[in-house]
Amino acid sequence: MSDKAPNGKKKMAVGWFSFTCCEDSTVLFTELLNENYDEWRKLVNFQHVKALKTDNKLEGLDVAFVEGAISAPSQEKELKEIRANAKYLVAIGSCASTGLPSASRNEFSEDDKTDRIRWYFETFDYGEKVKRLDEVVKVDDYVKGCPMNVDVFLGVLTKYLQKFGLVDKDVTS
Repeated sequence: MSDKAPNGKKKMAVGWFSFTCCEDSTVLFTELLNENYDEWRKLVNFQHVKALKTDNKLEGLDVAFVEGAISAPSQEKELKEIRANAKYLVAIGSCASTGLPSASRNEFSEDDKTDRIRWYFETFDYGEKVKRLDEVVKVDDYVKGCPMNVDVFLGVLTKYLQKFGLVDKDVTS
């Protein structure tokens, strides 16, 4: 498969990432691929999508679509690495955009923290607080909803395809 789009321009390099969430937007994204893959692959290099492939490349992304909230120091570090390797970063879904519902645990009082909950905090790499993406890195666009709003996602995808000169019109409808 060529790295060039039909108009001769370089395909848009895309990554899809998932952090703390139910991954409902990833499910929707893969469903959208069922319907749109043949057309999108002419314009998009799916460079980093763990839900689809094992050979992933982080460097040189044009757009990183990131689902989920940040709940651990290791996730914060990984998100910063994604941001450093992407020209644009899009928050996908409610957890990425608002932190909720994943950030509900931020409201636990000490009395709410049972021994079992304390065990999780002590045993796993959880941060003190669950964060939305823009508390950690610059976010260029948001696709809110739980799951994400498909029409908004398609509009954002089209926006970036246009920004990179790959389409003149909406190709996602």
